[in-house]
Amino acid sequence: MNCDFINLKKAKKYRHFSNCFSSNIEVVKELLDSGMKIIQYREKDKKIIEKHKECEIIRRLTKEYGADFIINDDIDIAIIVNADGVHIGQDDLPIEKVRKLVGDEIIIGLSTHSPEQAIDAAKRSADHIGVGPIFRTSTKKDVCEPVRLKYLEYVIKNIDIPFVAIGGIKEHNIDEVAACGAKCIALVTEIVGADNITQKIIDIRRKMGIFS
Repeated sequence: MNCDFINLKKAKKYRHFSNCFSSNIEVVKELLDSGMKIIQYREKDKKIIEKHKECEIIRRLTKEYGADFIINDDIDIAIIVNADGVHIGQDDLPIEKVRKLVGDEIIIGLSTHSPEQAIDAAKRSADHIGVGPIFRTSTKKDVCEPVRLKYLEYVIKNIDIPFVAIGGIKEHNIDEVAACGAKCIALVTEIVGADNITQKIIDIRRKMGIFS
């Protein structure tokens, strides 16, 4: 599974998975116990039946904790487990096709890497967009070159729909992203790869002035 979105405005965290470090379910439990309010699942290496089983469990856990659950790419699983949202990439099905499949109750997020893609996503009624990769990242093998802070600044000034800054963001550079005005920031390996996930979340919250 794959990443952690810190909503600086609401002092919440948003966790996105693609985890090779420990059990996805174990990590989800630790994240929820640490106060995560949105869990995003991204699993590229497992069979569809395995992903479905994990998502069924994660859906149950997120409901117990009052957290939202978003699934990357696997629209069919999102529908089956009644996820709160799906997230797709530029090479996936068009937003309009996805909307017909999931209906109006499931939110749709779209990854973007340029001003043109952000404008297009807003016009096509994406519920939110991913903005990145801000810095170089090892999480995705086929990702484009870093867009840096310039693209993030463009989105903040010109795009009205919600967005998440993502890609290569670590504890040591998260303040640069926040200083640009990003309200929702994603961390992946920085959290999942930590020896102590709970303590890492506490450390980042403290650095960002988030205490709840």
